Amino acid sequence: MAVIAHRDADSKGGLRAAGRLSCIVAALLIALPLHGAWRLVGRASPWPRRFLRRVAVILGADIRVVGQPLHRDVMIAANHLSWFDILLLAGTAGTRFVAKAEVAALPLIGWLAGLNRTVFVARGDRLGVGDQVASIRAALAEHQPIAIFPEGTTGDDLDLLPFKPALFAALVPPVPGIRIQPVRIDYGAAAGDLAWLGTDPGDAHARRVLRRPGRFSVTLHYLDPFDPADHPDRKALAAEARARIANA
Repeated sequence: MAVIAHRDADSKGGLRAAGRLSCIVAALLIALPLHGAWRLVGRASPWPRRFLRRVAVILGADIRVVGQPLHRDVMIAANHLSWFDILLLAGTAGTRFVAKAEVAALPLIGWLAGLNRTVFVARGDRLGVGDQVASIRAALAEHQPIAIFPEGTTGDDLDLLPFKPALFAALVPPVPGIRIQPVRIDYGAAAGDLAWLGTDPGDAHARRVLRRPGRFSVTLHYLDPFDPADHPDRKALAAEARARIANA
């Protein structure tokens, strides 16, 4: 009986994943021509943001926002659980992201990241840190929010990892008018299912999320922004952002 129950559950999981993938493809086919039309007339396109939020909803997320996300002139610093964070932050604040250069080469994902104007950096290249900082400063000057994950890797949502200060160097000296907004992403009881840990291959994790039954609530706490000019260096900026998220 246990074998039969397992096969039944596996079959339902497969059907659930197929249905969700079909919905995601349909959403993409609707969003792409609309995105192209916006760009054709020279307008900033809202469709990457709308598409990514829709994907999160298709995958089971009931999104709750606490606080007021800034929609321009801001660097968002958030805790990091999985790639799901990207769907949520882009969908609620319209953010661009800073990602390692290898992401650009990934099939489909790299292309979608490019549509969302991701800033790709070679994180392992210590000699290229200055170029990375310059790229982020240039992106911030374009006014669209840009998000970073200062932990540098994904965690389990139980402990907040130390924040790496490297990317905060983009705000030393401060870019005029730019603030930092810490964000606490809380997956609640679903954190264990959605966490993407180093031992979990990316394709296996994606299948697990696609097959996951039911819906879940996720809360994004957009905390009060602060002025980088009030802190002396990148380490102080990282410490302040981390403290605010930890206190949330």
